Amino acid sequence: MPRPITATISLPSLRHNLGVVSHQLNSISSQNNRKRPFVWAVIKANAYGHGIANAVRAFSQADGLAMLDLNEAIQCRELGWQGPILMLEGFFQPSDIALYERYKLDATLHCAEQLLMLERTACRQPLNAYIKLDTGMNRLGFEPADFPQAWEHALRLRQQGKLAQMGKMTHFAQADEVSPYTDEQLSVYQRVTHQISGPDSVCNSAATLTPAVWLSLPDTSPQWVRPGICLYGSTPFTYQNAQSIGLRPSMTLRSELISVRRVETGEGVGYGQMFKASQPMMVGIVACGYADGYPRHATTGTPVVVSGVRTRLLGRVSMDMLAVDLTGVSNPAVGNPVVLWGEDGPSVDEVAQAAGTIGYELLCAVAPRVARIVVESELKKDGQ
Repeated sequence: MPRPITATISLPSLRHNLGVVSHQLNSISSQNNRKRPFVWAVIKANAYGHGIANAVRAFSQADGLAMLDLNEAIQCRELGWQGPILMLEGFFQPSDIALYERYKLDATLHCAEQLLMLERTACRQPLNAYIKLDTGMNRLGFEPADFPQAWEHALRLRQQGKLAQMGKMTHFAQADEVSPYTDEQLSVYQRVTHQISGPDSVCNSAATLTPAVWLSLPDTSPQWVRPGICLYGSTPFTYQNAQSIGLRPSMTLRSELISVRRVETGEGVGYGQMFKASQPMMVGIVACGYADGYPRHATTGTPVVVSGVRTRLLGRVSMDMLAVDLTGVSNPAVGNPVVLWGEDGPSVDEVAQAAGTIGYELLCAVAPRVARIVVESELKKDGQ
């Protein structure tokens, strides 16, 4: 039989999380007598490790999908997605443009080189595009001083029949924190684009769930928000957990104990003897390691649930195994269930925090060798 480690993908949880975002947008918009923002469901990086096909099914109620990889975008079309698709980094070479036309992909234009590629390419039909403004992320986008010229260049391309609908966008660097920097970026965006018509897309996950950000933009142009990590049940905030927002884990990483052993006082566990027992104790070995995507830099104390009991990781994570403290687990035995993160276990954010990283990385890093189980509908509880 295969190793007893699986990643369960819950489509109901993905739908639920999109519903949380939509409910928030609808509620705040109604209270403020505004039009509801449209939603790009971000499914980059193989839908944060959840699978493109799963995301297309789960996010059927989104207004559009957003991603980076051209092959993933084509897969969405082949799976039947007919709504808009936004490519968040745009095309990389002129030959990509024909595929953008064929598969009706919206481009992000963030540099002069992309505008020149489009200018020099014969187009059969115009593309929709967002022109990106760098408001302080210092990653992608035109500098504020250069943005008007870039917009004018894009307008000429529209006159030439190479662009159709044009919008503008930016990306916030600290929306996950309580930081005045987001307000500074928003101020730059408004100053540079306030006289430019067309859709706006400024809100990544954290800003999407922070109404003050998108409410501060005028209601005269369509707004498109870009929720990402929150759709997968992980918090986009540094100060608020996912459960308090109403999000549900969409991926659960499960395994089993494959060994149970007694460790005496002073004995070490695993490579480097990073953990040594201060008293006699029972230790379990779990079929999960860094080759499965579990973070090697997770340390003793990282939360794990064994047979429904919350306990902790011990010592250094190996390639294929890790050790857990079985103190408090009644009659531990080989085959006992272990939840590394997700439903009925610690949240992926708790594990990430203990490992000094973020939930995004853990969800994206689960290895292909880990079997995926897809839950299509809500599981009935006992008695129902």
